[in-house]
Amino acid sequence: MSTDAASAEAVAKRVGGHSFAPVHNGFTVDPDTWKDGVEDLQNDDWRVRALALRDLVREGRERPRAVRALLERDDEHVRHLAAAALGILGEESATEALSRLLRGDPEPVVRSQAAIALGQVGAPSEAVAGPLETEEHRDVRHQCAVALDRIRKNKPAEPAVAEAFAAIDESTFGRVREGDPAPGFTLEDTEGTPWALSGALGDGFVVLIWVFADWCPVCHKEFHGLIDREERFRELGAKVATLECHDRYRCRVMEGKELRPSYWFAEDLPGGHPHDRYPDEIWWPHLVDRGAAVGLRYGIDPWQYAVHSEQVNRPTTVIIDPEGTVRLAHVGTFWGDRPTIGQILKMIETGTFEFEPPSPRRGPH
Repeated sequence: MSTDAASAEAVAKRVGGHSFAPVHNGFTVDPDTWKDGVEDLQNDDWRVRALALRDLVREGRERPRAVRALLERDDEHVRHLAAAALGILGEESATEALSRLLRGDPEPVVRSQAAIALGQVGAPSEAVAGPLETEEHRDVRHQCAVALDRIRKNKPAEPAVAEAFAAIDESTFGRVREGDPAPGFTLEDTEGTPWALSGALGDGFVVLIWVFADWCPVCHKEFHGLIDREERFRELGAKVATLECHDRYRCRVMEGKELRPSYWFAEDLPGGHPHDRYPDEIWWPHLVDRGAAVGLRYGIDPWQYAVHSEQVNRPTTVIIDPEGTVRLAHVGTFWGDRPTIGQILKMIETGTFEFEPPSPRRGPH
């Protein structure tokens, strides 16, 4: 083994030796209950993935070939993480290998990540246009459509994303709980305007809501709930910020500032296609949590499990009082098992911050 590949090999060995929760048709299922999600908050799949991504990004900056070689491994988790790291790095030399992965990998989670990475590296449009027409899995097709739009608009990976991943510090990992002081942070919104938690505190409650991604029907229902209740939040003097662990382009897709994907769930949403009301009616900042830098401090477990064939964070809602103390810190398991927008308002109105998630926790697929 060459010394050039040693670090990548060490990551592959670490990932390959970890027992991850099983994935079925692009959805992580609990290894004990076989329901969607992972109910055990002590499960550390997310930690293994986060540190592997960090190390592969660091390695790939100097030795992209070593990371690229991992795309050929038998372990799907190794292939997935290698594809993610190469996309984060915007590594154009990986275009051919990522294209092969998108066209031929047996796992939809890996094919989805290959499509995402091809958009990030600025691959030729035909690299995703062909699979967009032939791919049978709807979630992979969605990632192809988003990647194709990104390629056509010439919006490759931002260097700031690789910097955020390379800077991941395990000593900062935490889980915020009721009674804790809320960790301070500053993030940019999708227009590049900084938003600081410290600047939002003092006058009223602050609500932080981590969403999955643009393909999430629950997230869009929450966005619609926020739009419909803008006046009530203002009456209570409460501020809201949503956060997403993607780069700026992907976060702008969530807000309807880029393309309008053909969502399979659009007709079930109030008002039709979610973007019919976006972006003009979005009154709160949607923050770009690159590399889950803030999420890792708050304990959202980024990359904990696969949803719609993409590794994502736990859905988390945090309510902070005007003095900066956390009054509610709910880390969810999967779909719709966190407070609704109406329930959040009720807690702020009554000053009673209690929430019992619905049971059983399971996904809709």
